Amino acid sequence: MTTAQSTDSALDHVLRYSAFTTDPSGGNPAGVFLDAGALDDAEMVAIAAHVGYSETAFITAGNEAARRYGLRYFSPRAEVAFCGHATIATAVALAERIGPGELVFDTMAGEIRVATTLGGGEGGGGDAGTAPQATLTSAPTHSRPADEAVTEQALKALRWTRDDLDPALPPHIAFAGNDHLVLAAATRERLADLDYDFDALEELMRVQGWTTVHLVWRESADRFDFHARDPFPPGGVVEDPATGAAAAAFGGYLRALGLVTEPVRVRIRQGEDMGRPSDLVVDIRPDDERVRVTGRAVRIPEA
Repeated sequence: MTTAQSTDSALDHVLRYSAFTTDPSGGNPAGVFLDAGALDDAEMVAIAAHVGYSETAFITAGNEAARRYGLRYFSPRAEVAFCGHATIATAVALAERIGPGELVFDTMAGEIRVATTLGGGEGGGGDAGTAPQATLTSAPTHSRPADEAVTEQALKALRWTRDDLDPALPPHIAFAGNDHLVLAAATRERLADLDYDFDALEELMRVQGWTTVHLVWRESADRFDFHARDPFPPGGVVEDPATGAAAAAFGGYLRALGLVTEPVRVRIRQGEDMGRPSDLVVDIRPDDERVRVTGRAVRIPEA
């Protein structure tokens, strides 16, 4: 069997879910491969490229009795250390098959615990009883101010200026398994008008090792409600409609800025400008480096 034939055969085993939504036409689609132990890296990249989503998750090892699994993530171009929306999608896919409860994933970013339910609860938007829900606990987060010269390069690639930024939320490099540049827009209009230099931003992100650029806008100074957009050119994707890894890193960013003095629930609306609205719920504690990200996921009907 040729590599192409092997990939075509493996595609029959890919499940397709949309995460951070109750509507298959919203959220962020992810491929889920529940039994990838026999696949090598080249085959997983090829499958992810054929699926065409920003990430496909592959369970490479598992102990169903212990509810513990090895999990890897691939964009259409390369492996990614951690992916939040594909984690939510995989957890929901498993919960639908082996029942709700806690799962443990061993990833390149470390151990990720995910609690799952099949109905009720809060988070992820839409009717709380219509779709399964998962809450992932991130790797320990940290955040540091972004270098000014590098920030200028990013702004140039985005075709933004310093005047487009919210001075209350300074540029940072935030981490929750991988690095994300956080830039806060001063207005919703600035966030909505995303027209960037794909090649220039891709090169900068490759050199800096960023997974996404997390662009946010805060609805008001006294609330933790945000809108977000996430360019993802290193993965060959112009924009992600929901980015759980960046949401977790953003939670660590808010804590590092000293804005979290008591347990806080952050709500992030993403994908709206793409026509794929997504809802992410982020829970942060001032005394905990780990952040919890909650969302729902639904199966995407076969074409």
